[in-house]
Amino acid sequence: MAHSSVDEHVPRPCIRRSSPAAHRSKSERVLGEVLARAGVTLDGNQRWDIRVLHEHFYDRVLSHGSMGLGESYMDGWWECERIDELAFRLLGAHAEESVRQDWRLGLAALGAKLTNQQTIRRSTEVAKVHYDLGNSFFRRMLGPTMAYSCAVWKDAPTLDEAQTAKFDLLCRKLDLRRGERLLDIGCGWGGLARHAAQNYGCSVTGITISEKQQQYATEWCRGLPVEIELVDYRSPELEKLAPFDKIVSVGMFEHVGAKNYPTFMRVAHRMLRDRGLFLLQCIGHQGSLGFDPWINRYIFPNSHLPNTGEVAAASSDLFVMEDWHNLGADYDKTLMAWHANFEAYAHSSDFAYDRRFYRMWRYYLLICAGSFRTRSRAQLWQMAFSKGGVPGGYASVR
Repeated sequence: MAHSSVDEHVPRPCIRRSSPAAHRSKSERVLGEVLARAGVTLDGNQRWDIRVLHEHFYDRVLSHGSMGLGESYMDGWWECERIDELAFRLLGAHAEESVRQDWRLGLAALGAKLTNQQTIRRSTEVAKVHYDLGNSFFRRMLGPTMAYSCAVWKDAPTLDEAQTAKFDLLCRKLDLRRGERLLDIGCGWGGLARHAAQNYGCSVTGITISEKQQQYATEWCRGLPVEIELVDYRSPELEKLAPFDKIVSVGMFEHVGAKNYPTFMRVAHRMLRDRGLFLLQCIGHQGSLGFDPWINRYIFPNSHLPNTGEVAAASSDLFVMEDWHNLGADYDKTLMAWHANFEAYAHSSDFAYDRRFYRMWRYYLLICAGSFRTRSRAQLWQMAFSKGGVPGGYASVR
C-alpha cells in the first residue's frame, strides 16, 4: 500500500449538498440534535464542527455509533478541522449514550467480559497489526527517544525532553541503585532500559513480543548491560531469569486483558525480590467498558483499559500499594506532539502509506487526545507497588 503522498488516490465521496431544514431526513435531524448538546453543529463554522460529504453519513453514525463515526471518517464521508476538539466535546457530553449502538458492538463487549481476548496465541496480533508497522515509521512520529507512552511535561519544553523526563521519573520512583537488576515488561524500543543502564548503573532485561522492537532495542542498547528478550510475560522461560530487584512496565498493561490481570500480577510478584519495587504505568478508564470498538478493531486489537477496581482486585493480595499518581493531563499534550510529527511525515515525499491509512492514524491520535482532555474519561496512572512493604515508608516522587 505504498504511495508517495497522502494526497494521491483520495476516495471520492458522494458529495452531500446542504438542504433546507424542511427537507432534512429524520436521521440528520436526530444526529444534529445529539451533536448540538455537545456544542457541535453539522456543517457549522466552528473548527470542531462536522462538514458532511456523504448523504448516508447520518444513518451510519446513528446505526453504528463510534464505529460508524470512525469508519466514515476513514472513508472520507466527513471532515473536521479539529477532530481533537470534536472528540473532547462529544466525549465530555457523553454523546455516544444518545446514539443507538449496533448489536454487534454489544456482543463484542459481552465477549470481552466472558472470554480471554489476550491468550498467548492472540497476544501477538497487536504486534503484527500495530507495533510492527516499522521502526522508521515510529521514529518519525515518536522522535529519537522512541517512547510510545505518556511524556512528563513539567519543566520540559519539547517532546524529547518530556520523554526523557518521564524515563528519569520512573527510575527515581523505583529508587534504582547501581548494580541492581531491573526487569522491563513490555520494553518497547528500549528507551527506558537504555536510560536506566546509562544513568543509574543497573543491568536491565527487557521483554517484548514484537520482533521489530527487539531488533531495534538490541542494537540501540549495544554495549550496555541490557538484554532484550522476545518472550511473552507468561512464558516459563522468563522465570529462569528471576529474581529482580525492581520491575517496571510502561504502556503494556493495556494489552494484558482483564482476564489476565491476576496472572500478570502473580508473574511480577514471583519475579521480584522481597521488599522490591514494581512500578506500573498504564492508561486507565472511568466506567465499565474498557475498550473503544473502533480502536479495538483498527489500532490495538484485543486491548482493554483497566479501571481502578480491576487493578486493585488483581494486586491487593500480592502487593502493598505505595503510590498512585495520575498524569492524564500530560497525555493530551503528548498525543498532540505525536500528531504534529505524524502530519509532517505524512506530507513528506517518503510517506509510504495510502490515504485511508493516513486518515485512520490521524483520527486515532486526535480522538485519544480529546479523550484525555476531558479529564473524566481516559486517565494515565503510575502505580508503585512493593513486595512486603518499604521499610520506613515509600517516598513519593513527583
